[in-house]
Amino acid sequence: MTICFLLSATLPAAATPLAPGTIAPQFTRTGLDGKPVTLARGRLVLLDFWASWCTPCIVELPHLIALQKRYAGKLQIIGVSMDDDVKAPRQTVAQYHVSYAIVMGDVALGKLYGGVLGLPEIFLIGPDGKIIKSWRGDFHPAALDAAITAALQR
Repeated sequence: MTICFLLSATLPAAATPLAPGTIAPQFTRTGLDGKPVTLARGRLVLLDFWASWCTPCIVELPHLIALQKRYAGKLQIIGVSMDDDVKAPRQTVAQYHVSYAIVMGDVALGKLYGGVLGLPEIFLIGPDGKIIKSWRGDFHPAALDAAITAALQR
């Protein structure tokens, strides 16, 4: 178990990720590149709440970048940085050559998704806008890959 997940274990249990089948709240935020980023309907979306100080969040970046390339046009990845300011995520994005949209998150956006207390927190959202699956804590690439493959075959 990592420090990021341990933090969530010490906080109130009231923060529970939205359940599968729940409609994912739509939002539009300005990306780190200055362009608007909207949670789309009509295609598969991977919404990743992360932070530059979270080791499992950094570990997942190369895999998410590879997913973006592999499923270009079929999968929209949105990274939601839960850092306190924009400097650290910008450095991380530049260092890892992140190729998908990154927006700054906050408590309000986290609450829309059930309260983001453990990082990373990933939501896989179907083209219909419903949450297919979510993961909190350590990154499990095989489980994520299997869920994406199954969702794209529907």
